[in-house]
Amino acid sequence: MGKTQKTNPDSEYGEPAEFDPTFNGPMKKRGCTDIICCVLFMAVILGYIAVGILAWLFGDPRHVLYPRNSTGWFCGIGPNEGRPNLFYFDILKCATSVNTMATALNGFQCPTRQVCVATCPTKFWAVGIQSYFSKPAEVFNESLCVPSVQLENTAKTVKEIVDMELCPFYYMPTTAVLGRCLPDISALGRIPSEFSNIPGLPSINDTVDQIKNGTGDIVNGFNARDIGVRIFEDFASSWPWILLGLVIAMVVSMLFLLLLRFTAPVMVWVLLVGVLAAGAYGIWHCYWEYDNYKNASATISNIGFTTNFSVYLHVQETWLAFLIIISVAEGIILLTIIFLRTRILIAIALIQESSKAISHMMSCLLYPLVTFVLLLVCVAYWSVTALYLATSGSPIYKVVALNSTLDDCKRINGSVTCDPQDFNSTDYPGCPSASCIFIKYNDEGVFERNLLNLQIYNAVAFLWCVNFIIALGQCTLAGAFASYYWAFTKPNDIPTFPLSASFIRALRYHVGSLAFGALILTLVQIARMILEYIDHKTRKAQNPCARFIFCCMKCCLWCLEKFIKFLNRNAYIMIAIYGKNFCVSAKNAFMLLMRNIIRVVVLDKVTDLLLFFGKLLVVAGVGVLSFFFFSGRILLPGNTFRSETLNYYWMPIITVVFGSYLIAHGFFSVYNMCVDTLFLCFLEDLERNDGSMQKPYFMSKNLMKILNKSNKAPKKVKGGK
Repeated sequence: MGKTQKTNPDSEYGEPAEFDPTFNGPMKKRGCTDIICCVLFMAVILGYIAVGILAWLFGDPRHVLYPRNSTGWFCGIGPNEGRPNLFYFDILKCATSVNTMATALNGFQCPTRQVCVATCPTKFWAVGIQSYFSKPAEVFNESLCVPSVQLENTAKTVKEIVDMELCPFYYMPTTAVLGRCLPDISALGRIPSEFSNIPGLPSINDTVDQIKNGTGDIVNGFNARDIGVRIFEDFASSWPWILLGLVIAMVVSMLFLLLLRFTAPVMVWVLLVGVLAAGAYGIWHCYWEYDNYKNASATISNIGFTTNFSVYLHVQETWLAFLIIISVAEGIILLTIIFLRTRILIAIALIQESSKAISHMMSCLLYPLVTFVLLLVCVAYWSVTALYLATSGSPIYKVVALNSTLDDCKRINGSVTCDPQDFNSTDYPGCPSASCIFIKYNDEGVFERNLLNLQIYNAVAFLWCVNFIIALGQCTLAGAFASYYWAFTKPNDIPTFPLSASFIRALRYHVGSLAFGALILTLVQIARMILEYIDHKTRKAQNPCARFIFCCMKCCLWCLEKFIKFLNRNAYIMIAIYGKNFCVSAKNAFMLLMRNIIRVVVLDKVTDLLLFFGKLLVVAGVGVLSFFFFSGRILLPGNTFRSETLNYYWMPIITVVFGSYLIAHGFFSVYNMCVDTLFLCFLEDLERNDGSMQKPYFMSKNLMKILNKSNKAPKKVKGGK
């Protein structure tokens, strides 16, 4: 019979790390990793730049930023400078022929004459029957007519001008929305009664209905120009105080992180006791409610089954169930704290050590600014490229009859292309209303036919770049904090400029590995987007079973994305320390964590609880302070700032609260990365070393005290012996 071999219980998750006498922190001698993925990423970046250049050459964002008149000129620039708004001669044709919301950002083209004007009309006016016998200069407002028409010198009659649509035969109060003069819905109730007698107009009720149906949504949706101006005025008058609020949030976040070195034990235990106290109160309240309804003999048998679930709160069985559930949860939490108290102490010690590490490397707190700037560049490049791609292709104009009641006008079917700047309506003598208007952008060229593919490439490359920038930040911070942990004598042995050295190492050797991890995450995010798109498009045709399947699939992909982010984060830490490729680093990190899974869970939850409380403290504190200040409850001496001057005092408050959250999130993300890095280093330290003179521990004395470990001091040799 053979000998029975002893198996290591941890062998399922790999063997513990072995002692390496040459290891003293992030490896200095390392080579480039994941070169194939690095080359692929660089090729994608070059292609991304090429797409941006093509978009810049073929695109013209003026198509979106400025409206066009009927002759193809942009309003507000060039020959139409000073006339930024587009006025429609017969807005009813726009309301009855197109969906205004869908076309507002794509030229808002209507089968009616359009001219650029300085200001939109603000009153009701129409050409009455008696006006047809007057001179054109006495009837029309020349600023709303076609620029080529000179009313004082024209030989045309009022009827000819109306038939040729050289001037509008009516207009109504309008509001400038996205540079277009759209009807003011609030003024439709004041339409003059004489409008019913205007040739070419329907009845007053029909006019109101058509305008409301065609333009109500867009006017109500974008009739916020005045609100926007007022909000801008509020920002202009309160920006120094908004900036002061954000500075306070930054100072409070920094102080909170630095003071965790001294307050972490108290805060953690206070929070844990608070959770137990909240559970105890819940148990007492449930018992009190149960006892009351028991004395009142209110049972579930008296109610039966009902869809009004609030009724069940008035029976004793409901509160008994709540009492049992909360009691069981309270017992589990209490037992967990008792049996895992040592691991909680380890988590607290690591949090304190992280605060100490940040105090020695304050520059790490500024690194989120680098990440923010790089992300801002990516977002700006993506949005500009998407805008230029969306406006690629030359505009196509075709001849359209604006008044199709004449026989000759009916023959014009919109199939003849034209140039609006050279078009002359005299070429169509039988149809004086013939005009050359914009139809669409050219989509027949090779470049134009592939615009959708280029937009997809733009989105995928953008996601990859964003995930790479986040990965670069995580790897850089991990390298800096690992340099702190593996310094045997702190802070004397900490390398000079650890953050910049880690950043250079990541860019020089590990672009491929960071891009590899970012690519995996990007593919999962793309899968989630595709699933969301399919779900959105098929939602109306889905039955309950299909909705359940989609919900399960979305939940699975969400969990997968969270797991990939967790795995990538720890893989980047191992890359920063040992300089190995992504797959090896991810495997080693995962195995190391699985060998210490209970410590991982405890540290993760304690850290999450503490950082959540910190974010809540910063955001809520600064938010309450800004509320009292901008609402006028805190007054400044003199006339430095008066809350009465604000139109909407809640806008600066929202800005301060949102900015405070971003600032707190940026600072705390650095701290979270520090905790994770020191934790992995701590686990490696436990496996590599044993406290002997040859293999001393690198952990702090506090951690060694908790684990009942120590470094053996060299024996003193007595003289003469």
